[in-house]
Amino acid sequence: MHRHPPLADITVVTLEQAVSAPMCTRVLADFGARVIKVENPRGGDFARHYDDVVHGQAAHFVWANRGKESLSLDLKSQAGLELLHRLLGGADVLVSNLAPGAMARMGIGAAGLKERHPRVIPVEIDGYGAGGPISHKRAYDLLVQAESGACAVTGHPGLPAKSGPPVADISTGLYAALSVLALLYARKGDGAGRAPAVAVSLFDTMTDIMGYQLTYTQHSGVDQQPLGMSSPAVAPYGAYPTRDGQTVVLGTTNDREWQRLAREIIERPDLADDPTFATNGDRVGHRDILDDAIGSWCAQHDLAHIQKKADDAGIGNSRYNLPSEVVDHPHLSARDRWRPVETPNGEISALLPPPVIEGFEQPMGAVPGLGQHTDAILGGLGLSVDEIAALREEGAVGPAYSSSTCPLIETPADRNIR
Repeated sequence: MHRHPPLADITVVTLEQAVSAPMCTRVLADFGARVIKVENPRGGDFARHYDDVVHGQAAHFVWANRGKESLSLDLKSQAGLELLHRLLGGADVLVSNLAPGAMARMGIGAAGLKERHPRVIPVEIDGYGAGGPISHKRAYDLLVQAESGACAVTGHPGLPAKSGPPVADISTGLYAALSVLALLYARKGDGAGRAPAVAVSLFDTMTDIMGYQLTYTQHSGVDQQPLGMSSPAVAPYGAYPTRDGQTVVLGTTNDREWQRLAREIIERPDLADDPTFATNGDRVGHRDILDDAIGSWCAQHDLAHIQKKADDAGIGNSRYNLPSEVVDHPHLSARDRWRPVETPNGEISALLPPPVIEGFEQPMGAVPGLGQHTDAILGGLGLSVDEIAALREEGAVGPAYSSSTCPLIETPADRNIR
C-alpha cells in the first residue's frame, strides 16, 4: 500500500537562490508539498548558470530543485508583486533567502505577511541573523564556514580548508525545513491563527555544527588543529595506504575497540599492554606512534584483507572513494537508490532522499525550466489567457516558456541574493 504523501495538501511559495533555501524546499517537495519557485524572468535562480555539465544545465540546480514549479515574475513591478500576493492567498509557507531586508522592502517580510497573509508561515534564511555587527554582510557557504571556525578545523595545520559539500547551506536548509514541519504540525493542533515567523541563519547553523570544537576550546582554551582525515578527539582514527594502492580508513572510539585493533588486526599485543596507550586521552597524545604502527601494517596488506580482518574484529572501516567511484558504488545499486528524474533537457538519474519510509517513496518530480509553469499557475489563480498575455507584454510576467529557449543570463545588478 502506498501512503498519501505527508505534505500533499501543503503549498510552499519560495523566493530562493543558490542552495540553502532550495534545499529546504526540495525536502518539502520530496514529502509531497507543492513548491512554487518564483524566479526573476532575467535568468532566474543564478544557480541555473553555475555550469552546464548536466545536459547543458547546472549540477547544483538540478540537484536542489527537483519537484518544483517555476513561475517567472518581475517582483520589482507592482503587477508582479500583486500576483505574488494572490499566490500567497492560497499558500501555507513562504521561504526566502534574499538579501537582508529585501523581503521587508517588498512588503512580504514577517510583518507584512502578518497583516495580509496571517496563516502563511514566513521562513527567512539569511547569513548572520538579525541584531549583530555583521548582520548586514552577504554570506555564502565558504564565507560562513570561515567565519564560524569550520575552515580552521578542516584540512591540515597551516592549510585550512573548506568542507567539500556546502555544509552551511545544506544544514541551514534542513533546519529550515524541520522548522516548517514543526509549525505545520503545531498548526493542526491550534487551528487558525497567525503563523509564527521562522528565521534561520547560516552562521547560527554552522556555530551549532561546531558544537564539539567550540565546547572543547571554551573549556580548555586550546584551538584544536585540523588533522586531515583524522580527528583530534579520538585515536587511532585515520586513513592508511594499502599494499594494492588503495586507502583504508580505520577508526576506534573506545578502549575496547583499541584493544581489538591492536591484538586482532595489527597483532601488536605489546601496544595493547602498554599503559602509554591505555586510555583515549593517552592515545591522542601519542597518535603518531600508533599511526606509524597501523600504517606500516596496512602497507603490507591488500585492502580486502584489511577490511575482512577489521570486520571480523568489529572495528569500523571503510574504503576511501572518489566521487566517480561513489556514482558506481555497488551498495547504492544493490539497494536500488537511483531514480530517473525529468529535466527540460532530458532524463537524469538522481539518488532517493535518505529517509526510507514504509509504504511511501518520494515522488522525485521533474526539474523545472525557467518559467515553465507560469501560465498554468496564473491560470489557476483565475487569470485568462488574454490577461496573462497583457501582463507578459508589460513585463510583469516572464516570456512564454519554450524548452528550446535559452533564458537570458541575469546580471549582477538584477540578483537579489542574501
